[in-house]
Amino acid sequence: MLDLHAAAVALGVALALAAVVWLASIAKRDVSIVDSVWSLFFVVSAGVYAVAANVPLATARSVLILALLVAWAVRLCVYITARNHGHGEDRRYQAIRARNEPGFAWKSLYLVFGLQAVLASIVVTCVHVALGEARPLRVGDGVGLFLGLAGLVFETVADLQMARFKAEPRNRGRVLDTGLWRFSRHPNYCGEATMWWGMFIVAAAGGGAWTVFSPLLMTFLLLKVSGVALLEQDIGERRPAYGDYIARTPAFFPWRPKPASPDAAPG
Repeated sequence: MLDLHAAAVALGVALALAAVVWLASIAKRDVSIVDSVWSLFFVVSAGVYAVAANVPLATARSVLILALLVAWAVRLCVYITARNHGHGEDRRYQAIRARNEPGFAWKSLYLVFGLQAVLASIVVTCVHVALGEARPLRVGDGVGLFLGLAGLVFETVADLQMARFKAEPRNRGRVLDTGLWRFSRHPNYCGEATMWWGMFIVAAAGGGAWTVFSPLLMTFLLLKVSGVALLEQDIGERRPAYGDYIARTPAFFPWRPKPASPDAAPG
């Protein structure tokens, strides 16, 4: 069961955090800092909800749910912050800025920061419901937590492989097609979606199957909004070998790749 009052309080705090980060973005003239705090919206929302709804946090079930959520959020926050450090505003946000001038500094409060806080608050609903079930662990909880952990490990390994690849100057302009990236063009996004489907299974195990919109929304965002679709809009222009990579490698779900084209550009 979802405590609507606690959910509203959690949303309000998430929006307040978004406003604080927005003020920092004005000083830095860089709205891409929102990517660093995106995952923190989830933790803040879940924590505030748990307190406002008087959720018992000392149970093994609650501890495991929150531990998985915090591990996911902190890892993603640290990784994105380190990846973006010293690179200025991300080109995706530069494009958004250009489309919404004049006055983007003010518009970004709701176009970027407020929107992300709201989206995070919707996705995290399955965690709210899972936490609200004061009961012992069940088989369904174990399945969901295991799937969530597997997704977290999968995206972590994918990000580490990409970070190592980009750290090599000789790889500039090339396409990573080894490791997990041999079987999926976006294994990090696949892992993230898997993590949230795991969280949903935990909620569903206690009667929260109606929160299926949480993982569906996250998967939609990763596939059609801020993830696969957006990243691949112009990547072929910047990396000629990416066209062949698309032709032989699944976009999201890992699967055996097709043979490389004989006349493919070196990747």
